[in-house]
Amino acid sequence: MQKRLSRAQEKVLQKLGKADETRDTAFEEGVANFNKQMAEGTKLQKDLRAYLAAVKTMHDASKRLQDCLADMYEPEWFGKEEVDTIAEETDILWSDYHDKLVDNSMIAMDTYLAQFPDIKARIAKRDRKMTDYDSARHHFGSLQKGKKQDQAKIAKPMSLVEKAAPGWAQGILSAHQIAQTNLTRNQAEEELGRAQKVFEEINVDLQDELPQLWNSRVGFYVNTFQSMAGYQQRFHKDMGKSAPSRSLSSSAPSRSLSSSAPSRSLSSSAPSRSLSSSAPSRSLSSSAPSRSLSSSAPSRSLSSSAPSRSLSSSAPSRSLSSSAPSRSLSSSALFIFYFLLPRKINTVKCSLSTEHNQDIFIMVKAMHDYAATDGDELEMKAGDVVLVLAWENPDEQDDGWLMGVKESHWLENKDLLAKGVFPENFTQKL
Repeated sequence: MQKRLSRAQEKVLQKLGKADETRDTAFEEGVANFNKQMAEGTKLQKDLRAYLAAVKTMHDASKRLQDCLADMYEPEWFGKEEVDTIAEETDILWSDYHDKLVDNSMIAMDTYLAQFPDIKARIAKRDRKMTDYDSARHHFGSLQKGKKQDQAKIAKPMSLVEKAAPGWAQGILSAHQIAQTNLTRNQAEEELGRAQKVFEEINVDLQDELPQLWNSRVGFYVNTFQSMAGYQQRFHKDMGKSAPSRSLSSSAPSRSLSSSAPSRSLSSSAPSRSLSSSAPSRSLSSSAPSRSLSSSAPSRSLSSSAPSRSLSSSAPSRSLSSSAPSRSLSSSALFIFYFLLPRKINTVKCSLSTEHNQDIFIMVKAMHDYAATDGDELEMKAGDVVLVLAWENPDEQDDGWLMGVKESHWLENKDLLAKGVFPENFTQKL
């Protein structure tokens, strides 16, 4: 209680200008930087928490949307498993992204700010000890300056006592008075020494810590923002791998075949191996496996010995109608399928275009086996996925024939040595 009164009195005297105050410009600048750093860190922590709350909200919204699309996507539609996989992977990616932000950025932020309250309390303690030191210093100084005046004030009334006192007692009274004055001065000096020591100890520690704390903010901010940017980049990259990469335009390919396109009918037993006059044909020379092209048109016709595939007009077609089989897609299903299709195609496109300067138009899936009858033809089994390539010489392309390479060969060998031509009506676009 006495210390509080002494501090209050000292503060009043300092404000009135009747007592000087210990000032340290460098330390005051460090305190100002500390307050600024703490305010910035608190704001960053608040904004980071808001960001995490937004990520959690987006996760919940994304999960509801994916669940809604998965429920809307009917089981018999093509790609149902892919849709369910995308929904599951998206939920996992959001959860992993949120957990990484919490475990690393948020915890690091809390640890960084945890050191500020202790330092703030020590700064306040330093201010109190500095006031105690100033008070003790002023008290000791006043004793030193008023030493002679005090002795004169004490000596005057004591002279009356000395006159009344016996001669032998006069010396004793003077000695007692001098001893009392010296005791008060010694006590003040000791109090000043103790106050100065306590103040200097805490002051030296803070003068070392405040600049270090101020400089540490740069490394902390860099690590925090870099880690967050890394998590964001990895999250969006992984999301891009499982997220849809196609959007359905008005010209999106449908499975309805026009009368001029080579059509194919599927019998209940197996596809026939003869081609009708409207099917794409390839000309085979008996002496060489190379293609023979007429000078008038780049068409291909099969010789009488070549295996042919006929598509009967009575067989069911692959058009998208209301009476189509369960594997056909309605317009809404086609939209969802193209919208939710993973980015696997884009990955293959990029690698092919970069390494071989070869463009991919589409990916197709073989619906029936096809035995190659020429050296430049591509042999396919039902279920094979083929990457359709651009023709090196467009004039050589025949109607109803495509150039491509099997996806399995490309993924395994990363070359186009096994590319070949194949009939389009034996495949289905993906």
